[in-house]
Amino acid sequence: MTIVESRAVTGGVDTHQDVHVAAALDGIGGLLGVEEFATTTAGYVELLGWLRGFGAVQLVGIEGTGSYGAGLARYVHTEGVRVVEVDRSDRQDRRRHGKSDPLDAVSAARAAQSGRARGAPKGRDGAVEAIRALMVAKRSARGERTQTINQARALICTAPDDVRGRFEKHSSAALVAEMASLRPRPGDTVGYATRVALRELGRRAEFLAEQIDRLDDLLVPLVAARAPALLALRGVGPDTAAILLVAAGDRPERLRSEAAWAHLCAAAPIPASSGKITRHRLNPGGDRQANHALWRIVITRMSSDPRTRAYVERRSAEGKSKMEIIRCLKRYVAREVYPHLRPATD
Repeated sequence: MTIVESRAVTGGVDTHQDVHVAAALDGIGGLLGVEEFATTTAGYVELLGWLRGFGAVQLVGIEGTGSYGAGLARYVHTEGVRVVEVDRSDRQDRRRHGKSDPLDAVSAARAAQSGRARGAPKGRDGAVEAIRALMVAKRSARGERTQTINQARALICTAPDDVRGRFEKHSSAALVAEMASLRPRPGDTVGYATRVALRELGRRAEFLAEQIDRLDDLLVPLVAARAPALLALRGVGPDTAAILLVAAGDRPERLRSEAAWAHLCAAAPIPASSGKITRHRLNPGGDRQANHALWRIVITRMSSDPRTRAYVERRSAEGKSKMEIIRCLKRYVAREVYPHLRPATD
């Protein structure tokens, strides 16, 4: 293929687990070609080389930069080509032409070229990506531990009277410790099986607690090194800080303003709908985890921060409901957090 250096090329990629489908457009939106490439390092090199065969690549729109397209987005970025994140194929195109990978790739290219998609990817190559990986493991371990304890309590409710009487009023920590220390002796079939089950559940909960502690040993220093000023804010602990950092990504400079950050956290002040307003999130399309992190900060401050308590009293006197006050506070917290999302060295 002859390389046309003077031609500006825009690429679009529909990403999948095994293959990526790429499309190339010229400077006025004309389709130059569509091709499939393997989701390997060699495939990334071939894909970008194919795009460059049409001319100078100015921009590449990639779907799924946080999942299947993460590796490709990293590679294209390191090659000095601007990458924008494309959320989904154009719905009008899907209605007119149907759903197919080549059409999705073309739609991604057109979204990037037109400016409809202009957000930069989070980046998956720094300290925040390490934090995200550890948080994935910690979140699942914590959820499984809670589920294990709930299963044990449900089992105790239907256990023989002597077992139920022994365990039913224990705190979670005491329950786990005592269940793990059980030494069941063969006897009554139901009683013996129930004690064995409780022992195994107790040991499982202990193992998961140890796993969480090991993850914290790695996670807390990473968060402290990445954003010490964020941790210094009232109501912000390592877990909350980690969630906010993950939402911002390794390249928080992609967030154009504090308002854009608030919108990402689903705390943007948008007009209320005409229906019932029952949701904590103002714009439901935002990041649920980040919104929950803001909620945790607000709830902590409402119980311990004098300034926040005074604000709640004042707004309550003005007729605001508790949910409306929490929404306002989440917006303020988003504004306070925003400057501390960049690395400490910035």
